[in-house]
Amino acid sequence: MIVLIPAYEPGSRLEPVVAGVFAADPDVEVVVVDDGSGPAFTATFDRVAGLGATVLRHDVNRGKAAALRTGFDHAMSAHPGGDVVTADADGQHTVHDILRVADALREDAADGVPMLILGCRAFTGNVPLRSRAGNAMARGIFRLAAGWALSDTQTGLRGIPSELLAWVRAQPGERFAYEQNVLLRCRRDGVATREVPIETVYLDGNASSHFRPVVDSLRVMLPLVLFAGSSLLAFAVDTVVLLALNALTGLLVPSIVAARVVSASVNFAVNRRVVFRGEPRGRMLRQGARYALLAVALLASNIVWLDALTRYGVPLVVAKIATEAVLFVTSYGVQRSFVFGTQQARAELVSRPDARHRSPIAAAARMDQSEHPIGRNP
Repeated sequence: MIVLIPAYEPGSRLEPVVAGVFAADPDVEVVVVDDGSGPAFTATFDRVAGLGATVLRHDVNRGKAAALRTGFDHAMSAHPGGDVVTADADGQHTVHDILRVADALREDAADGVPMLILGCRAFTGNVPLRSRAGNAMARGIFRLAAGWALSDTQTGLRGIPSELLAWVRAQPGERFAYEQNVLLRCRRDGVATREVPIETVYLDGNASSHFRPVVDSLRVMLPLVLFAGSSLLAFAVDTVVLLALNALTGLLVPSIVAARVVSASVNFAVNRRVVFRGEPRGRMLRQGARYALLAVALLASNIVWLDALTRYGVPLVVAKIATEAVLFVTSYGVQRSFVFGTQQARAELVSRPDARHRSPIAAAARMDQSEHPIGRNP
């Protein structure tokens, strides 16, 4: 079992957490990634290494995603078959909760059902307004974007079974958006998750947190924003073609059909290449067929609504805007889960004979020139 802690300019809580983990479970390996904290924090990381942790260094700050990937690379190389628990360096994750997530991984291993374990806070009690608002915003955005509810989308306390480590490592994104992308792709890739309740801890008003509620929540919204932009483009194409054809022919229904064919083609191409770009390219025909089914359903609904509204005297442009607004959310959900979201096979689980046993310490993972492991020796 490896406890991985990415750290950037850590405060005084890092050392007690590392010491507490070793005291509670001497068999656990602790890996700390110094994400370019600078010379002022060298002594802190040296003391952490003195406690027995392996410290990997970035010469410059590269963000939490890069620090996690560095730790994952080291875990897979130096401790093949080892499960990983990721924890934050700011003291918000107690030793008890870190080990609780580790125990959950062991329980799943015994049951033969590897899952991504998420240590989730309840956000009750004396929670800073900044954190409460940021988490509420993130939960709402996540539910809309992912199609399933999670009580704590920002938790950094996660248990990753060895079978899923390569999958987690391969997910796209930088900084805090990377951790969100892992969650957003779980259902798509058939990765099971379960929540483990943990203590809600905020120290010094959460001053040590590097999470920025507005900026980082906007980054989490990116898939939804891209979809909205794609839909807006398709709406503009559809509206222009509809108005032009209706003016030329005076035939509303044929104009609606022709406009929708043009705009749907544009929308499919943009969504496949930009919005849902993580999907396999080789399955365009299947995706296209499913998109066509959705387009027909939306077209039928569009015709019914436009015809009804215009019959009651609503101007065509106004009726068009109202109709598209109603269909937007439905279209996003169906495209995410049906058209593009179910094509990829379940995440490959790599089974090894020693997958659930603590491996002896191997040579340090090979890093690029900006990463220097120090700490425990073989």
